Amino acid sequence: MPVNHYENFPVASVLLPQRLRPAVAAIYAFARSADDLADEGEVTPQERLDALATYVKALDRIERKERMEDPMFAALAKVVEEYRLPLQPFRDLISAFQQDVVMKRYADFGSLLDYCRRSANPVGVLMLHLYGAADARNIAQSDAICSALQLINFWQDVAIDWTKERIYLPQEDLKRHGVTEDDIAAGLDTPAWRSLMTFEVERARTMMLAGAPLALRLPGRIGWELRLVVQGGLRILERIEANQYDVYRRRPKLGKKDWLIMAWRSLRMRT
Repeated sequence: MPVNHYENFPVASVLLPQRLRPAVAAIYAFARSADDLADEGEVTPQERLDALATYVKALDRIERKERMEDPMFAALAKVVEEYRLPLQPFRDLISAFQQDVVMKRYADFGSLLDYCRRSANPVGVLMLHLYGAADARNIAQSDAICSALQLINFWQDVAIDWTKERIYLPQEDLKRHGVTEDDIAAGLDTPAWRSLMTFEVERARTMMLAGAPLALRLPGRIGWELRLVVQGGLRILERIEANQYDVYRRRPKLGKKDWLIMAWRSLRMRT
């Protein structure tokens, strides 16, 4: 289970109740396609923004309960109505994707967390609504898990993001630990880099563990699904550490052995 934008989305998971699979698939299609518009293909930034603007207009039409011709938006409109889903999480997702087109650096951790709030947390919020479990405490812990997963994705994908001219590591952290953008461009594995990544890995782990009680509190399949997600994120962090933080040449990936470890740890999770 590589931790990457929507690879953690429980589409067709054996743990996902059959009745929710069409709803989750409709939400996933919206998020995945919009994310691809922001990232994939050889088009100009303005063309990306124009394409994402059509998603904003579609959400406005869904809010007005207008008939949707596009099959993807029609499916989403049906799910929104059936489960009474809030539209703000969808708007937040589009806002984050629009930001990805124009913003390539983050001055501080606060601004990066704000991005995570819109790029990752909405997925958890929507899943809680589908399960009828969207109370304040659950949402707060879901946000912690989702933001942690997004950070873990950033830490494992530093080299990949550099090819897209993006650096998600906060500029204030780079400066504090003595890492330059030239170091990242050259893929330099230095004591300064390892110091920086030690700090960032522990930050993501702390956030993940803060949200982990949600996986124990939610009943049934959603709880087990979330336990695996939590353990997958934590396992990626362990793999980064085992590789001595050299994510340039050894991007962590999880194999069969890792899945067995994750399953065992999911069974043994305690508050």
